[in-house]
Amino acid sequence: MSENKRPETMQRITTPELAQAFIDEQLPLLREQIGDGKVLLALSGGVDSSVVAALLVKAVGHQLTCVHVNHGLLRKGEPEQVIRVFRDQMDTNLVYVDATDRFLDKLAGVVEPEKKRKIIGKEFIDVFAEEAKKLDGIHFLAQGTIYPDILESDGVKAHHNVGGLPEELNFELVEPVKFLYKDEVRVVGKALGLPDEMVYRQPFPGPGLGVRCTGAITRDRLEALREADAVVREEIGKLDPVPWQYFAVIPDIQSTGIKDNKRYMGWPVIIRAISTVDAVTAKSVEIPFDMLCRIRDRIIATVPGVNRVLWDLSDKPVSTIEWE
Repeated sequence: MSENKRPETMQRITTPELAQAFIDEQLPLLREQIGDGKVLLALSGGVDSSVVAALLVKAVGHQLTCVHVNHGLLRKGEPEQVIRVFRDQMDTNLVYVDATDRFLDKLAGVVEPEKKRKIIGKEFIDVFAEEAKKLDGIHFLAQGTIYPDILESDGVKAHHNVGGLPEELNFELVEPVKFLYKDEVRVVGKALGLPDEMVYRQPFPGPGLGVRCTGAITRDRLEALREADAVVREEIGKLDPVPWQYFAVIPDIQSTGIKDNKRYMGWPVIIRAISTVDAVTAKSVEIPFDMLCRIRDRIIATVPGVNRVLWDLSDKPVSTIEWE
């Protein structure tokens, strides 16, 4: 059997008891692999890397160093949550790198979506590699690779799992959740005591808000997007059932608004909420009109520069889930 093939006898992890059994099985395996070595992990704050970090903290404690790179394209409160959970609560060796200016300077004036993605991905790898070189005695690189990553991309999860590190940083991989599906990783995360907002964090693209602030990213529009997105996520998160994914987009267009009896140019915020099983197809989720109005009123009242709120009710196909 291939070392990257999920064992046919492996039971699906669907209960806290099965999750605890998985944890109990992984801890001695991790200790055996790592020994007294040191491990490095790129910690994005997403469920995959967070579960790996929590597992390794239990297995090898301060032999683990996590690097959290804030590229300025994260959602509101995410960097603070990573610091609070891992540094303050779990006593993890955490290196926090605020690289906002570095990323946004590189992205200034860049319009084409794929070029933006490549800049963000390359810069992330460069920043992570620079931090790795500052640390002595690292022999292992932990990754939040999960089974769909192996099936879809030959085991390399781009951007967050830094599969493109320079050759001189050729560490041995540690991938404790590589045979798990996303729903199983969440069950394990709950059993490890991670907070619900981290365990059930909705899918978030590697380039972050960079693909939801369409066209050339500007700092004022990016900050408006971050604030508007927080409102959208807070309100739509009250739906039952909660949609698979829901977020805000601010396109690179302006429209006329009226404030204090004067005309001015402002941006629209676009609300997107979808349900899906496999992300290959997706259906727009019905949002109650009173909720739409509440979102509209909160955004218009609190987010500078926004004068319209729109609802994207397109399905995939023909629309994609993300705007870029």
